[in-house]
Amino acid sequence: MLKFSANLSLLFTERPLEERFAAAARAGFGAVEIQFPYELPAERIAELTAAAKVELVLFNLPAGDLMSGGEGLAAVPERCGEFRQGVALALDYARVLKPKAVNVLPGRCLHNERAGEYLQTLGANLRLAADAFAELGVRTVFEGINTFDMPGFLVNRGQQMLDLLAELNHPNLALQYDIYHMARMGEDPAGFIAAHAGKIGHIQFADAPGRGQPGTGDLDFAALFAAVAASGYRGYVGAEYRPVGSTEQSLGWLAG
Repeated sequence: MLKFSANLSLLFTERPLEERFAAAARAGFGAVEIQFPYELPAERIAELTAAAKVELVLFNLPAGDLMSGGEGLAAVPERCGEFRQGVALALDYARVLKPKAVNVLPGRCLHNERAGEYLQTLGANLRLAADAFAELGVRTVFEGINTFDMPGFLVNRGQQMLDLLAELNHPNLALQYDIYHMARMGEDPAGFIAAHAGKIGHIQFADAPGRGQPGTGDLDFAALFAAVAASGYRGYVGAEYRPVGSTEQSLGWLAG
């Protein structure tokens, strides 16, 4: 049976963030995730998860200017100091919140001639993060993102993720596999998950191409969820979509 988590950065946004934990619990979720939790103190988030009886299973490391069109932090050689500061902040949150995993967003490379240098920097920073979070028993994952939504994103294919994972060969490093992003790149998410479930630390989903809930796009979620269940993957599957209609109206997939 699959274990679903609600991404509170995209779901239940009809309410302030502090109210979304209880809303997720009422909707039937036992776990939540947040893209960037840093607007609230870690202790306050811990209070909210405890009160709602939900587990916070994942959040992202700080990503600098990535969400506003910049390159982010993880792969930019000139921003290694900022990346280390982000690791320190995320460690503070992880000590309090005890997530299953933290996600590193590789970011964009807007200078094609420097792509190799950016990949080297990303590898070094992924090692740094994986080492740091291993001390807390928290897994480090990294994610490929499609280049329609984020042009220039450095890691945007399943094979790229596998190659980087193999190169780094770190026991505390795994993939965050986003069904939506890889489907947008023309890949076969069900086949990838079936073949590489043991290398995946977290899964997220939305329908494609519009990033709405299951049933709003072209993907066969009955087949996808069956493939995840059959793959041996035992982690959480994060609902990270933009609801068409209210969040509650978008949850038909959760009831099966």
